[in-house]
Amino acid sequence: MNLRALLSLLLLALAGCATTPAERIAKNQAAYAAWPPEVQARVKAGEVAPGFTPAQVHMALGEPDRTFTRTTEKGTDEVWAYRDRKPRFTVGLGVMGGGGGTQVSGATVMSSGGPYRDEVLRVIFEEGRVSAVEKTK
Repeated sequence: MNLRALLSLLLLALAGCATTPAERIAKNQAAYAAWPPEVQARVKAGEVAPGFTPAQVHMALGEPDRTFTRTTEKGTDEVWAYRDRKPRFTVGLGVMGGGGGTQVSGATVMSSGGPYRDEVLRVIFEEGRVSAVEKTK
């Protein structure tokens, strides 16, 4: 398989993983239609706010990259964390000599990041509703 075909397959795979608010709304039109207009507008824009339910956050932002709980003096909160999902490209070139010859090799790597890299948003739930939205960038 040549490099161009491999890159095309990787880009298609990444595109298949990502969904937009419009695609999620289309799949859940009945739930979306039942929400107040201000919630609908934020979900459509891919935004969340305090008071949102997990279903509203999921429709606006999609699956979180990780979830965890944190305990405070008020109790245990659920946290959904989202990271910057833009693909990253790296190009490398290596030259090696010795043994009567020279070798040149190159590589292109596409990465979607590590498990906690580029975290840009945390949504905190208390008692089943968003209590805070933390943006890290």
